[in-house]
Amino acid sequence: MISRYTLPEMGALWSEDAKFQKWLEVEIAVCEVHAEMCTIPREALEEIKARARFTVERINEIEKTTDHDVIAFTTALAENIGDAARFVHYGLTSSDVVDTANALLLRDACGILLSKIDALTEVLKRRAFEFKRTPQIGRTHGVHAEPTSFGLTFALWYDEMRRNRVRLERAREAVAVGKISGAVGAFAHLDPEVEERVCARLGLKPAPVSTQVIQRDVYAEYLTTLAIIASSLEKFALQVRHWQRTEVREAEEKFKKGQKGSSAMPHKRNPILSERICGMARLLRGYAIASLESIALWHERDISHSSAERVILPDASIAVDYMLAKAASLLDGLMVYPE
Repeated sequence: MISRYTLPEMGALWSEDAKFQKWLEVEIAVCEVHAEMCTIPREALEEIKARARFTVERINEIEKTTDHDVIAFTTALAENIGDAARFVHYGLTSSDVVDTANALLLRDACGILLSKIDALTEVLKRRAFEFKRTPQIGRTHGVHAEPTSFGLTFALWYDEMRRNRVRLERAREAVAVGKISGAVGAFAHLDPEVEERVCARLGLKPAPVSTQVIQRDVYAEYLTTLAIIASSLEKFALQVRHWQRTEVREAEEKFKKGQKGSSAMPHKRNPILSERICGMARLLRGYAIASLESIALWHERDISHSSAERVILPDASIAVDYMLAKAASLLDGLMVYPE
């Protein structure tokens, strides 16, 4: 996601450095379990933990030769670890590391988004009570119908965001799944107990069944949930855009001192935040479609999903994080004109 729409906490979570750090957490957890089960020497584990480090620049440099990011990562680790590096990645396939690390990233992303939803619902609740006796004309088919209140509109949105919170909690549980089952998911070189212990150590559930990858319906659940949340925010923003029309003028976005509406027409006060939210919601629905198309993979795996996920997982998380923050700011400062 471009920096313009990236907030610091979520942006840091999806940085290259943070991604490789999660990969390292998985590799270390596997080594710890191997040492507990006497599969690798305890001395090797201590050496690995003491010396395992990387730089993104070095990994990228190695990948220019390997054309394989996980091999570039383990090679960079080996350069620092020394002889004990032969026990890193023992029995694993790349997706054991990548998919289990993705579970950690997505779980943490959900935590950030849930806090943003909570902030928005507090705004909506407060404004629902603030305007519970403030009348507005109700509309059906875009045409005046019966009177209602601004408070009822905010209460409606509050209830919708409560449902979105439940959806995101379900998605967080769905994505918090790891797999340490090796090539094609057959546990040919690993005891299933390794997977159970590693996932427990990382705070994840082991996949009940996997192939060489975590099944992508799990990611689709997360991304379709984000698309629903984004569509709710678009719904709220679209109403604000109508309220702010010159011929309606029932409410408008707060216009701060020094803000400009147009380079050509200085009188303009445009609903730019609302329009931005509406535009970004389109991205989220596109990301959801890409996630659905990634469910069907050939046999035990292919990597047709990988290129899409490198974009849609971070970008969707970052975009919704930004949209939630902007929606809370927009609705908190919304100017309502009862007259």
